[in-house]
Order: sequence, then structure tokens, then C-alpha cells
Amino acid sequence: MKIQLLSCDAVRPDRRAIAKMLVETADGVDQMSATEMTNNLLDGSEVEIEVSFNESSAYRALRKLNIDYEIVE
Repeated sequence: MKIQLLSCDAVRPDRRAIAKMLVETADGVDQMSATEMTNNLLDGSEVEIEVSFNESSAYRALRKLNIDYEIVE
């Protein structure tokens, strides 16, 4: 399933926690890519990820980190 990450509404977003969540939930994302994706998201760009394993944990993590998302597929 593809998920479009739209924005992060946290007052003080935790860059390390967001990057860690991306590594753990998104398919084929390593630490370097996750850091770059996190920076893009926090700079206002949308980021698309693919999640094929344990989707409910991904949704829970996104809500916990105050990340707005949209299911693409």
C-alpha cells in the first residue's frame, strides 16, 4: 500500500523518531534515505512511501508523530 505523507503538525518534530519510523515501516528505506525523506517532509514537501508489512503499526506511528497522511493505493 502506498501512503502519501503530507505534513507534520508537531510543535517540535522529532527528526530521529520520524526517520526511525520510516526505516522500520517503509519498504526499501535505509537510514540515509529516511533522513532525507524526513528533511523533505519537515521542509513542506510531500513524501510517498510503500508499506506492505504491518500497516496498522505504520498508521499508529504516523498518528503518534502527528504526521498527516493520505492512502494512495
